[in-house]
Amino acid sequence: MTAPQLPPQFGDLEPLLAWALPSERSRSARRQASAMSDINAFYAALMPRMEAVLEFLRAYPDEDAAPAEVRTLFHLALALAEVATAVENYGQPSVVDGYDVARFVALHDQA
Repeated sequence: MTAPQLPPQFGDLEPLLAWALPSERSRSARRQASAMSDINAFYAALMPRMEAVLEFLRAYPDEDAAPAEVRTLFHLALALAEVATAVENYGQPSVVDGYDVARFVALHDQA
């Protein structure tokens, strides 16, 4: 039996774990490589739970000191933030008439 990858009250979100990537660069790459239908499905599944997710995460202000399943939930929440503009504003994985996202290098995220 494997340990849960998310806190028990968020176990229903485990089918979304492929989106729970630890770096901004990897989350952006996932968005860029995903079909809009997959992005919309992820958004639709996670968005209704975000109030509960954020309330839960408030108890863990230091991500590095949090248990692994809490860090995974945090990364899932960050993935939603990554795809939200694609769903809410652009209707496509990339910024409309934007620059090539591969040119952006986050200095705090060298992974």
